[in-house]
Amino acid sequence: MALSVSETGSLRSFRHRNFRLLFFSNFISNVGSWAQRIAQDWLVLELTHSGRDLGLVTGLQFLPSLLFSMYAGSLADRMSKRKLLLITNIGGGLTALILGLLVITHHVQIWHVYVLAFLLGLFGALDAPVRQAFTSEMVGKSDLANAVSLNSANFNAGRLIGPGVSGLLIAAFHTGPSFLLNAASYIFVIGSLIAIRESDLFIEAAPQTKAKAIEALKYVRARPDILAVMMTVFFTGTFGLNFQIFNALMATQIFHKGPATYGFLGTIIAIGSLSAAVLSAKLDTRRGVRFILRFAAIFGTTLTLISYAPHYLIYAAALPFAGMFALTTMISANSYVQGHTDPAIRGRVMGIYLMVFMGGSPLGSPLIGWLCTQIGVRQTIALCGALTAIAPLVIFAFMRDRLQAPASNKVEDVLISFDENK
Repeated sequence: MALSVSETGSLRSFRHRNFRLLFFSNFISNVGSWAQRIAQDWLVLELTHSGRDLGLVTGLQFLPSLLFSMYAGSLADRMSKRKLLLITNIGGGLTALILGLLVITHHVQIWHVYVLAFLLGLFGALDAPVRQAFTSEMVGKSDLANAVSLNSANFNAGRLIGPGVSGLLIAAFHTGPSFLLNAASYIFVIGSLIAIRESDLFIEAAPQTKAKAIEALKYVRARPDILAVMMTVFFTGTFGLNFQIFNALMATQIFHKGPATYGFLGTIIAIGSLSAAVLSAKLDTRRGVRFILRFAAIFGTTLTLISYAPHYLIYAAALPFAGMFALTTMISANSYVQGHTDPAIRGRVMGIYLMVFMGGSPLGSPLIGWLCTQIGVRQTIALCGALTAIAPLVIFAFMRDRLQAPASNKVEDVLISFDENK
């Protein structure tokens, strides 16, 4: 069956050469990234046998998102996004390579994992807002929502393969090869970035030499719709999207399974996530704020229910549903913020979005790891699910009038100030 790449087809973003190049290399990189995630969690458990340390490593990896995402968003608005992505991918590949070499030479210690997780998170924090803003330059505004859905499908297609491959590699050779696999995968992305034709990019606004993060904060404050979405994303990302911790502890401490079985959980959840991403690309409709809040609440409720799964197979069978609701929420939130933000400030706004999305993990992940040791794994997952479900309901209750009100004149005032500062 031929690929549909017409102007209205679900794969229409593939009409753009630059998007095609980066899409297929990103798939290879996503497989490597998911392989490393599984290996890193297993390595921590091998070295420490502690859920607390697992949460601490996860927190360190996402700490740079809290510290540097807004700065990265400012860079995205005033520098070449392609060159910035080259730097971040070279850095990410080197950190994976170093950790892999430490493991296979039997020199790895837990502090090495701490430091390299932070460095990987640093390059990721700089990469993510730039990559998000770069998507609109590759496909243009008309295909942006479609490209976001396809990228999410790509990410979760990698998730289908990476965890399972990593679980088998760990069972056969320990964790080292998984890190080396990820390091090698960066080569494909770097090559694609070099091959991109800048003449084909959709540059909607000239880079701003005086781009300031404070302008993006003012913009978000003047947009109750974007503010409500970001608040929902914060609770969903901080408490709900912790499957690498939840699955690792459920597999090892509750169901007493090995690395291959644990890796399978990462693959099985991607079935639901990939289904949501493919459906979003096919329908390609503009999701409203209420839709996003509703699905966040459904996801949190599902997470609470699966925490009580009595057997491994029941837990595994329920994970795709959690993945589907989670990804529907996040794809809709991402495409809404990108599609409803002025191009001149999109990089900085996405920097705030990603800081909110991943910035809660430095506090949330260690807290979740600690709670697992204090009140139990199941109880912690149930609590996280409840917080994820209740938060969007509270946000809607408090912001209902503002969401129904006409757009504020403050938005125009903020945009005028951008022109004055150029």
